[in-house]
Amino acid sequence: MTETWSPDDGGSGAAAGPPTAAATDGSRAYAALVAQLSGVVLGDGAALRVAATTFLAGGHVLFEDSPGVGKTLLAKALAGSVGGTFGRVQGTPDLLPSDLTGISYLDDETRSWVFRPGPLFNNVVLVDELNRATPRTQSALLEAMAEGQVTVDGTTHHLPDPFFVVATQNPLSGDLGTFPLVGGQRDRFSVSLSLGLPGRSAELEVLAGRGGDSALERLTPTAGPDTWLRLRREVDEVYLHPVVAAYALDLVDSIRVHTGSNQPLSTRAALALVRLARANALADGRPYVAPDDVQAVAVPALSHRIIDVTNDDLTAARTWVGSIVSRVPVPPRIDR
Repeated sequence: MTETWSPDDGGSGAAAGPPTAAATDGSRAYAALVAQLSGVVLGDGAALRVAATTFLAGGHVLFEDSPGVGKTLLAKALAGSVGGTFGRVQGTPDLLPSDLTGISYLDDETRSWVFRPGPLFNNVVLVDELNRATPRTQSALLEAMAEGQVTVDGTTHHLPDPFFVVATQNPLSGDLGTFPLVGGQRDRFSVSLSLGLPGRSAELEVLAGRGGDSALERLTPTAGPDTWLRLRREVDEVYLHPVVAAYALDLVDSIRVHTGSNQPLSTRAALALVRLARANALADGRPYVAPDDVQAVAVPALSHRIIDVTNDDLTAARTWVGSIVSRVPVPPRIDR
């Protein structure tokens, strides 16, 4: 017998029926954010929406793209749109962990140790060409991305909240001077995306002076950091029906079966998938998760975690995950 689900199965006192006021606030803030990003970064609106959903969910984004397609512009636009600060790190083989986290130094006047924060101490941090940094430096991001803090000389320093990492890497993993991200590092990114070229019509607009840096200079915050923190808490309250949760896990398990033991999806991957689906529902103005929300984020949420089985080919991994998503049965909805 096929399991069904209904948004009216509130469970634990969850709201049923029309969207709550919080969900409406979230959808409005999300729509304003996407609209402003789209006015700066012209082209693939789908990638911008997933990036905004990831920010709403409190995750981090990995872009695999060729240089010059707007990744830096997107990170700056996002920082300006959410009223946050922006930091940038350029990945190089000689980059040290302290170049990201900051250092402790001895102040000559006070004769005491003082901490000087690194670029990670911003709301939105662009780590450009992360795979050109050594594994040791890449690992400096793990604590920051997972726990929102860094430890320097035995002292823990909390990062600003919200904290959002936008990392990039070039698609040619065989480039000289690159260090492919290990599975544990890739697993810390909620999604992987590619902007690609914007298309001829969008590129003509760029050549005509629309979008780009000129639009970036005119940005104003669509909502402040406090609003985004509140909406992130609201994401946790979006109702997830047990049948929809089982559907999300069916997708993860299907990928696990096909990849075998060489590259199993972690529980963190399943948690990220569900969290992103909740954020997608909130962005759509609904207080419950539908299977469509899971499908909307499944490919960007899972593909980069299994690229070992596609010889580091992220495009192939996306195609492969998409084919599995299309084959897993979707639980039907019933309305009461």
